[in-house]
Amino acid sequence: MPLPLILGVGAAAAAAVGVGGAVHGGVKMKQANDTMKDAQSKHEKNIKHFEEENKKTTTAMDELGKKELEILSSFKRFSAIFERIQNKPEFKPYKKDDVEIPSYDAEELEKVYVGAGVLLSGLSGAGLGAAGGFAAAGATTAAVMALGTASTGTAIASLSGIAATNATLAALGGGAIAAGGGGMALGTTILGATTLGVGLLVGGVIFNIAGITISGKADKAMEQMKMAQKEISLICAYLKDLYDTEQRFEKCLLSVNRVYRLHLDNLEQMVVLNGKTDWNQYSEQEKLVTENTVLLVNTLYQMCKVKLVIVAEGDSELNTVNHAEVEKSIRTADAFMEEKGFPTTA
Repeated sequence: MPLPLILGVGAAAAAAVGVGGAVHGGVKMKQANDTMKDAQSKHEKNIKHFEEENKKTTTAMDELGKKELEILSSFKRFSAIFERIQNKPEFKPYKKDDVEIPSYDAEELEKVYVGAGVLLSGLSGAGLGAAGGFAAAGATTAAVMALGTASTGTAIASLSGIAATNATLAALGGGAIAAGGGGMALGTTILGATTLGVGLLVGGVIFNIAGITISGKADKAMEQMKMAQKEISLICAYLKDLYDTEQRFEKCLLSVNRVYRLHLDNLEQMVVLNGKTDWNQYSEQEKLVTENTVLLVNTLYQMCKVKLVIVAEGDSELNTVNHAEVEKSIRTADAFMEEKGFPTTA
């Protein structure tokens, strides 16, 4: 049918229905447009909130992971000093009330500090979240695994399941965000081009019908935004929980590390600079410094084993923060530090 005839039919139909139909359709189109813009605006705001929480948590976890690797790597210096001491006794586990710190194991310690060195050397080329993945999965375990895979050329990102426990550590689920984003993008395209084009070309009657159709699409977009918002809220709550837990754990870890560094300096002064390498000639104070340094090393070793994250079994589930293990580690460290008269975070 020729275009003039189409326009003529459209004009006749518009006249029959009246101006009211076109106005009504225009109102529906405006409402749909407003709904679509509102949905898009809210979705963008939600995504921005997620990105901010994710960046904050990822950065904090990266800092913790790097610090743990630096602590583990420092055990090389401790071992070099400690192994100079002759006639030293076997240092037994520390036990008091419900606090227990395992005994010193030179072989295990070597695996850890060598592996930690491997990971640290590779972090410069790793992306955001790699170091945080080590903290999430347990830096001590990651270091031991790194030692076993260092000669194979295995990428750092694949160690200790880092791909599954990196930075965000939150499964985004089966597509609420993707569906919401895609749905709104599709709706905006239809609203901005196809439907408006048809309405302007044909006239009031089709304009009204298009208004009804696009209203449904706009409502669908709003519905998808709300679904995405609910999922994003859950993820952001998880990220905040992880961030808060990480901050408490890191504060305790750094407190123990500060005391350890002071003891390590004193031990180095005594053994290396002063040449005192015979345990039998140590004073009670020198023995105490040595024993406490060993206990501090073992405490840090155990703290760096803590997995901050429990990985969800299903891809559509959120991971969870390992509160039980984190809190136990903090309590153990604080109780030991308090009993020894060292500064604590409690």
